[in-house]
Amino acid sequence: MKKNKSTFTRREFLQNSAKMAVVVSAAGLVSSLPAFAGEKTERGIMRRRLGKTGLDVSILGFGGGSQFLMNPNGEWEKVMEAAIEAGINIFDTAPSYSASSFNQGGAKSLDSEDRFGVILPRYRDRIILSTKLESRNPEEAKSALEASLKRMKTDHVDILFIHGILPTDSTADIEKGIYKTMVSFKSSGMVRNIGFSSMDSAERSKELIEKLDFDVVLLAMNATKYGDFEKIALPAALKKNIGVIGMKAMRDIVGKNATGKELLEHMWSHDGVSSVFVGHNGIQTIHENISLANEFSKTGVSRIDRKELELRMAGMAGPHVLSWARPGYRDNGLA
Repeated sequence: MKKNKSTFTRREFLQNSAKMAVVVSAAGLVSSLPAFAGEKTERGIMRRRLGKTGLDVSILGFGGGSQFLMNPNGEWEKVMEAAIEAGINIFDTAPSYSASSFNQGGAKSLDSEDRFGVILPRYRDRIILSTKLESRNPEEAKSALEASLKRMKTDHVDILFIHGILPTDSTADIEKGIYKTMVSFKSSGMVRNIGFSSMDSAERSKELIEKLDFDVVLLAMNATKYGDFEKIALPAALKKNIGVIGMKAMRDIVGKNATGKELLEHMWSHDGVSSVFVGHNGIQTIHENISLANEFSKTGVSRIDRKELELRMAGMAGPHVLSWARPGYRDNGLA
């Protein structure tokens, strides 16, 4: 049957939409239209496919590091419940995220994985859970993972990351050691997907992405462009359909130099970035971030001026501002 000229197939519509996005972006009206715009849920926050994992993740993820640990007893529970109620479905933590750095007085505050174990088990069938391996030693990995599962009261994690790839990490050693062990965890069912986090070496990240078969990577990408992860590591991940999650958006860290909206939309408008892990200190902060995620989800289009923002933030690209760029940094409030 001859197709009417005014009738478009879904493929043609998407192709034309992509072309239009390029034209509009070039005109400076919008900064970016993600290649995969995502799918709005009944709760308002858009979800995107996480690479080849088949998982659909909320664009706003929940980070269990230092910002979250600053919430005292009686408050962190409300923050987690607010996240779940809003439709945030991906939660990230690590064994090293310790509340001992924050002296709150009174009752002892639980570490991050233990907090997750209090709140998340009753929602386990609707959330995506990730944690990390601190050691590169395969002999320590199984007991470390089992301890994490026990603390979080679950029999598996959806994503297991090697924590904090460094320039000194050897790709060959990782391949023969901890990577091989992580693959065996997938076979056993204790882990569904494997990956690594990186905020110190885009070059080493690129090498790992290209040489090994990871499912997800967690990369430090923000408006300062510190580390060049967007330029070096991100394209390598997208080429292999590896799921990409952003971190270190610097919400509330850079003061008046940029708004939360600008920083988060800068991350969300990266082609190929499925979610951004953000630590939420205080119930007001998480409600603000949820509102920003809901607003962005209506169109999937950011109208911030990316280039202007990056120029404004360029002077902050370094250890003098970014605590996580300092040697020896650990995400538990200590540098």
